[in-house]
Amino acid sequence: MNRTFLALSAVAVLTAACTTDPYTGEKQLSKTAIGATAGAAIGTLGGLVIGKTTSVSNRKSMLIGAGVGALAGGGVGLYMDTQEKKLRKRLEASGVSVTREGDDIVLNMPSNITFDTDQSDIKPSFNEVLGSVALVFKEYDKTVIDVTGHTDSDGSDSYNFQLSERRAASVANYLVAQNLKAERFQVLGAGESRPVASNNTDDGKSLNRRVEIRIQPLT
Repeated sequence: MNRTFLALSAVAVLTAACTTDPYTGEKQLSKTAIGATAGAAIGTLGGLVIGKTTSVSNRKSMLIGAGVGALAGGGVGLYMDTQEKKLRKRLEASGVSVTREGDDIVLNMPSNITFDTDQSDIKPSFNEVLGSVALVFKEYDKTVIDVTGHTDSDGSDSYNFQLSERRAASVANYLVAQNLKAERFQVLGAGESRPVASNNTDDGKSLNRRVEIRIQPLT
């Protein structure tokens, strides 16, 4: 099965799964259809970014070539400042942390609020949070976005890598399905290779199980 077929199949499935918001008139992916469309959506993204290191400069070139204007000079900081404030407001009390690293913004999504144990399907209760993130990403489209999955050290290296990649893909697929450009995204699995805490305690393992989203300005 070639990539073109996968992409067309995914588009057909996602289109069928869309509903119209009665308040805004906008098309959006039906919550009940997200699980059913995940496989097809992963096929589409897989032909673009999953498991591949697509440099920020390459993605920026593609977006600029597609007509997305780049930020320049002092406007970069203000653009990211405003976006950060909106993300913090929308994600308040959601369990997702927002961190600023230079001009980059990093969202840390703990697995206990995003996925059930050993699963890669997004919890229905987390859809609204991701929907809020997508609204900000749509408004501030002059950015590229890295989505990386992480696990604790329980289980084999290969299994943890695959689980982390599937989880990152689920998050990216949901966001792209909200009418965001797939070219903005890179999806990677890090498995257990980048712990932020000790894997010798339950609390440490909990911190290590996460999906991180890094938002970088298009310059």
